[in-house]
Amino acid sequence: MNDCIFCQIVAGKIPSFKIYEDETVYAFADINPLQDGHTLVIPKVHFANIWELPTEVLVAIAAASQKVATALQSVLNPDGICVMQLNGRGVNQIVMHYHMHLIPKKQGSQKFELTAWDPVPGDMDQIQAVSEKVTAQLSV
Repeated sequence: MNDCIFCQIVAGKIPSFKIYEDETVYAFADINPLQDGHTLVIPKVHFANIWELPTEVLVAIAAASQKVATALQSVLNPDGICVMQLNGRGVNQIVMHYHMHLIPKKQGSQKFELTAWDPVPGDMDQIQAVSEKVTAQLSV
């Protein structure tokens, strides 16, 4: 897509700090990092979200993410890494090109609200009802 910033990065029309590349995947440093080492892993072909993404491309992104996360661990020695992926404007996906965030985290650094929630027990009947509906849909 001509107007997609990530497609333009893959095409070399916009510069990036490339971290990793193979035939399917391109990984580069986020220029608005939440922490040092914040990396985005994307498919080279445009897919807006997980619903459009072919399974084999998702597998390639997961494998590349693991390689990059291992390198981030070796270089930065974080206490943990946030592996985050958003789908749709309703969850604040800003660039509508599938991308995986790899965000190394040190103790005492900026908190990520997504990783700092307090577990609250849910309504077991509601959890069961939704689970059964999703399971049934998978059987269709």
